[in-house]
Amino acid sequence: MLKLILNRVKVLIPMLILISILSFGLLELAPGDPADAYINPLMSAQDIENIRVNMGLDKPVYIRYLSWLKNTLSGNLGISYINHMPVTEQIMEKMGNTFILMGTSLIFSILVAIPLGIFLAVNKNSITSKISSIFNYIGVSIPSFWIGMILISIFSVKFNIFPSGGMHTIGNDSFGDLVKHLVLPVITLGLYNTAIFTNYVEASVSEQLKKQYVVTARAKGLSEKIILFKHVLKNSLTSLVTILGMSIQKLVTGAFVTEVVFSWPGMGRLMIDSIFSRDYTIIMAITMLSALFLILGNLVADILYLLIDPKIKSSKGGF
Repeated sequence: MLKLILNRVKVLIPMLILISILSFGLLELAPGDPADAYINPLMSAQDIENIRVNMGLDKPVYIRYLSWLKNTLSGNLGISYINHMPVTEQIMEKMGNTFILMGTSLIFSILVAIPLGIFLAVNKNSITSKISSIFNYIGVSIPSFWIGMILISIFSVKFNIFPSGGMHTIGNDSFGDLVKHLVLPVITLGLYNTAIFTNYVEASVSEQLKKQYVVTARAKGLSEKIILFKHVLKNSLTSLVTILGMSIQKLVTGAFVTEVVFSWPGMGRLMIDSIFSRDYTIIMAITMLSALFLILGNLVADILYLLIDPKIKSSKGGF
């Protein structure tokens, strides 16, 4: 396992550097720059150039990239071009909110997917199973932003059951109020992963139910509940752990979209606002953090996979 972690770390650094070069280059190719936020039609060409010089935008792109890379490696993510606040402070302020949304959504997906997947595997031809399968396909096919708008239209605008946006009602910072604001964003963000997880659990449980050890257990007189939850489910978890790592990417990108739809004060909302204002320092910081989360998420999935199924470790020479 230690060898696996070391190998991933070796790949991590050059991969992040490559991502940073591509991201910096794409920002350079995009029309406009952060100086546009300070320019008005009455300014002379010299005034505009002075703004660019003061912001360091007059230097060649490779000089600005190397300067950014040096500061980032030293733990300094820079200062916002727009509000002149440290980028680290702004991200740390929003990161916790994003983790709340992502974590709650992931827990919601797992808690729904495992029992639903088991039910679909055991009751393949029932009407309820067919209806659930239809909802799974809908969850995979429909974009999250569209689902979010539909939920807002029904549960916020028409029936006024849940808030349409934000994290708290003004003047109410209670946990209950937070839960009310979480319901619609969590469903929006979690629906895709719930559908994917359900399909994997169903397929894995169905495959395990055909194995010889299940036939043997039934011959010994074990009840279906014991066979299903003590043996089949345990052997089916490996496929779920694998897809968990793969789902991190969708979870991160989905969280950004969901935060915009529901005005959730997280990193996604900060990222979108920074893109519109061309705040390069914040865009680069969030891009690199997102890439780091994706890589670490896959590493955690690999480690959990080894812990759940030690046979994989031995078959590959202990990694």
